[in-house]
Amino acid sequence: MIIVGISAYYHDSAVALIRDGEIIAAAQEERFTRKKHDAAFPHQALSYCLQEAHIDATQIDHVAFYDKPFLKFERLLETYLAFAPKGFSSFRLALPVWLREKLFLKSLLAKELKKFSSSVVWEDKLLFGEHHQSHAASAFYPSPFEEAAVLTLDGVGEWATSSVAIGRGKSLEIFKEIHFPHSLGLLYSAFTYHLGFKVNSGEYKVMGLAPYGEPRFVDTILKHLIDVKEDGSFSLDMHYFDYCAGLTMTNQAFSRLFDLAPRTAEQALQQVHMDMAASLQAVTEIVVLKLAAAIAAETGMKNLCLAGGVALNCVANGKLFKQGSFERIWVQPAAGDAGGALGAALAAYHGYLGHERAACTSYDRMHGSYLGPAFAQASIEQALRDAGAQFSVLEEADLIDQCAQDMAQGRALGWFQGRMEFGPRALGGRSILGDARSPSMQSTLNLKVKFRESFRPFAPAVLREDVQDWFEYDADSPYMLMVAEVHQDKRITVPESEKALFGIDKLKVARSQIPAVTHVDYSARIQTVTADTNPRYHQLISRFKSLTGCPVIVNTSFNVRGEPIVNTPEEAFKCFMGTDIERLAIGNCYLKKEEQDPKLRISYENAFELD
Repeated sequence: MIIVGISAYYHDSAVALIRDGEIIAAAQEERFTRKKHDAAFPHQALSYCLQEAHIDATQIDHVAFYDKPFLKFERLLETYLAFAPKGFSSFRLALPVWLREKLFLKSLLAKELKKFSSSVVWEDKLLFGEHHQSHAASAFYPSPFEEAAVLTLDGVGEWATSSVAIGRGKSLEIFKEIHFPHSLGLLYSAFTYHLGFKVNSGEYKVMGLAPYGEPRFVDTILKHLIDVKEDGSFSLDMHYFDYCAGLTMTNQAFSRLFDLAPRTAEQALQQVHMDMAASLQAVTEIVVLKLAAAIAAETGMKNLCLAGGVALNCVANGKLFKQGSFERIWVQPAAGDAGGALGAALAAYHGYLGHERAACTSYDRMHGSYLGPAFAQASIEQALRDAGAQFSVLEEADLIDQCAQDMAQGRALGWFQGRMEFGPRALGGRSILGDARSPSMQSTLNLKVKFRESFRPFAPAVLREDVQDWFEYDADSPYMLMVAEVHQDKRITVPESEKALFGIDKLKVARSQIPAVTHVDYSARIQTVTADTNPRYHQLISRFKSLTGCPVIVNTSFNVRGEPIVNTPEEAFKCFMGTDIERLAIGNCYLKKEEQDPKLRISYENAFELD
């Protein structure tokens, strides 16, 4: 049985395809259109998934959409009535789109699907799941657990902003929800907006900025903005927010509370911005930890699954792991709305159609989240020749040895291997790699390769068998969704004179033997790498370890600021030629920057807006 899941029309459109319950392919539309967070119907992602499954559209049994538009429209109407006449301007802008498209989504989806096959009666194949049901399904069904509690936290779906479910076998039942406008995700987005970053894309920047600040506004937030109960349930004081009725996330009352106007995107970050980020992150952790403790006590479950945009907050996840309320935690790597496509398909197969789950024979059922396109060696070589690239073709052992030596010598390496990742993180399929021991690698990658803010941290990729020797963590973290501290014996004592530094100045101080991946609070967003999931990537890090004694490298996504992660060999070569990446490995093709035609260099630095 073939089921296709689709998320679209809001942000991060995506498609997932499952066959008899097994995940065959999944991809975000942005990777094909090159429009970051593309919300349009995912034509190209669907074409890819059909191609990967070796089927045509007539063989699809069901198409599952990730939320219910009528319930969303009900929320829009009720919210307007609750705030009328204040919300008329935002309501007036939203209503035409709903009446033209979103309210009649079934016919709109059928119209788009007819472009794949006009002979299919698509209306008869369409299924609609609730937003948080899709999130919960994306978390539980691919997990390795036979039973688990499932916590979903995001901005808002139809009405729900948070939900708790119990999964057992093929059964998944939501039994608690928090409803709009009370939302931990929207609280985080409100601060994201006020701090000058883009809502629905810049929240992770706020998380990365937090360690530079002091959480001096925690009491202010808890007293005025969010009322948190002992069980983690919460409500927001809407007096300070404008997202229900206005066109912005926060209002003048919010600005007065912090004595701070909203920051513009290019305005310099000040200490107060860092302190607000630190305070918000602390409050987020309070809510998540209280929720988890209460869920564990109430359900008696030993396992927890997480999804929804807030589940991408790897700092909170790391605190949750240390708290120990659950023995095991599994986070959906595509925890945001893109993952809703996968959840919708799985909910249809197991929940609606009642099919049993197959036994889990590996770490989980996600295939390492390597669910996107791969390219044959011959097609890679042809693409590079067509682009005018100069390259050599190496045997695998020679390629791995050369790339490991490049990193050991301080070079930035573009690494394009196998299938593209599903979700926001590059996991060794479409990555830029470097030496974690280099004190200059973090700023070099940020400023000369990614063209982004210097404060942004990078993740360490570490051999799973060595993780406990380098970090205060001894578990799997294949999806870069857990933060832990660098091991005590790998840290460097910070001189007294430099402890007094504030804000971004802290970045200049080396804090460990792997400074390129050590944040200012000694934390790191860990990716553990195993030979069974990504053997070539594991071999590369193993060879680097044999050369240097260090099993840790820098891993960041293969793209520049504002651009989606590269998908094709052509895009990888273009990014290579537009940045200071010095070496590139695509399949078995190996490229040196100095051997390329200088005329092929492009200027990426101002090609994309702030993301």
